[in-house]
Amino acid sequence: MAEHTSSSITIEAPPADVMAVIADFARYPEWTGEVKEAEVLATDAQGRAEKVRLLLDAGAIKDDHTLAYAWKGTDEVSWTLDKSQMLRQLDGSYRLAAVDGGKRTEVTYQLTVDVKIPMLGMIKRKAEKVIIDRALAGLKKRVETV
Repeated sequence: MAEHTSSSITIEAPPADVMAVIADFARYPEWTGEVKEAEVLATDAQGRAEKVRLLLDAGAIKDDHTLAYAWKGTDEVSWTLDKSQMLRQLDGSYRLAAVDGGKRTEVTYQLTVDVKIPMLGMIKRKAEKVIIDRALAGLKKRVETV
């Protein structure tokens, strides 16, 4: 089984507000840093993204890829790699947990990255950590200032 990287952050907003920002893929380039373009290719019956094309530039990892999303209730979304030029695997999830009676949200982001070119595991984990830390910091800033 592939190793993954995980990190959490607490955001000063209810889970529904946090998930609204996570689900708004068109705005990812405004707050994620690594995502330069995002395009929803397919949606489910509730209008949530099922397939999204992303142009990623995360330093050591640059790619134009498509992810397949699965929504679990209102507090979790996960994704798997559908197609990619450079990546073999890009699987992850956001899990939200209400804190302080729903006034705040603990967000846990888990990510597994594997590239088609040879790369040391240590470098892959560092890239995952950079992606996660920047995404969580960007998410927190975006939610708390919107």
